[in-house]
Amino acid sequence: MDAVSSTPGENGTPEGDGWFTPRTAPPLPPPDAQQSADARLVRRTLTEITPVADQVTSYFYALLFVRHPELRSLFPAAMDIQRERLLKALLTAAEHLDDTPALLGHLRTLGRGHRKYGARAEHYPALGECLIDALGRYATAVWSPETEAAWVRAYTRFSQVMIDAAAEDELRGPAWWQAEIVGHELRGPDIAVLTVRPDQPYPFLAGQYTGVETPWWPRVWRHYSIACAPRSDGLLMFHVKAVPAGWVSNALVRRARPGNVIRLGPPTGSMTVDHTSDSGLLCLGGGTGIAPIKALVEDVAEHGERRPVEVFYGARTDHGLYDLDTLLRLRRIHPWLSVRTVTDQQTRGRLPDAVRAYGPWPGYDAYLSGPPAMIRSGVATLRDIGIPPGRIRHDSVEDLLVGAY
Repeated sequence: MDAVSSTPGENGTPEGDGWFTPRTAPPLPPPDAQQSADARLVRRTLTEITPVADQVTSYFYALLFVRHPELRSLFPAAMDIQRERLLKALLTAAEHLDDTPALLGHLRTLGRGHRKYGARAEHYPALGECLIDALGRYATAVWSPETEAAWVRAYTRFSQVMIDAAAEDELRGPAWWQAEIVGHELRGPDIAVLTVRPDQPYPFLAGQYTGVETPWWPRVWRHYSIACAPRSDGLLMFHVKAVPAGWVSNALVRRARPGNVIRLGPPTGSMTVDHTSDSGLLCLGGGTGIAPIKALVEDVAEHGERRPVEVFYGARTDHGLYDLDTLLRLRRIHPWLSVRTVTDQQTRGRLPDAVRAYGPWPGYDAYLSGPPAMIRSGVATLRDIGIPPGRIRHDSVEDLLVGAY
């Protein structure tokens, strides 16, 4: 189960539905003032616990499993990565406390994602109780009745957002799909291209990603981009690079074979093409980050559009350009597509620097996918050369960090 995060929601007051009742609840100011006051207290708490984050998260899970042993089955057997995810979720929520649209998007994604772990609405109070007790134990320098009340109000609001998102998502589709591996092609010693057949229709948009669970590591989910546009045969493709100590990635590259069955979570992500626009697409794909870029190219082609698409494909060496032949075949068919490769051997530089050299790119929408460091430097470069932030699309760097294993 993904770690939950704490932050004020849309409403300035608790819903009064019994999720939490503060032990000492001060009178509530107007909603905006309440949210700002709570935000300061929440951030102050997180600043206090950051140096001892490992102890806080270990204590939280110890409390949870002692008080509510029935919830242990929702979590993976090995909890080290899970502990990291709790702090990341808290920090992400704190970062967006005063940005309601971003906050709601983050919480709704978490709520929908929790379904695949078997989480239910009645589980949230137990999580919140243990989280607040853990924070109170370690944030002693800043903890007070007012701070506790702020966390209770925050958790009550954001848990309700996640619960509502899960309930809405349940009406649209299952929590997860079974998918049989029908193709497994090695593209080098540590990269595999997988083709899978879901057991029922899997609705998604080109450029999105999903969680993947293997039979070898139950309840351990990792994010991978879907490497194709929707197909008439219903098949999906994934590009997976095995990384050191990567449980899921190594299983998919080295152990998976045709006939094995994996599980897929619901599709998510906003790095999709706006087909009401005729703007050009400037696409940066580094390593296996080329997977969603290829899907975007296929998507433009299938819509019959002739808008320019510029793809920059980066890797450390020529061997890392494992899907170049596929892109070159697409380029031969579609004259509006341009493909440029960038390797450290050629340029001794970074992929974003090559994009700068070929610019400027007025009127283009930019898409980035690859290692987190590449995305961060790529966004900075694109802004620096004049592409507005609203025209730069990439998926969550935190999801990419989780998906690397």
